[in-house]
Amino acid sequence: MKTAFLKRRQGFTLIELLVVIA
Repeated sequence: MKTAFLKRRQGFTLIELLVVIA
């Protein structure tokens, strides 16, 4: 799942990642 998400958004930022985790 995470791999597909990263593939769709290769330009993700730490902030976005934190939001997803939260």
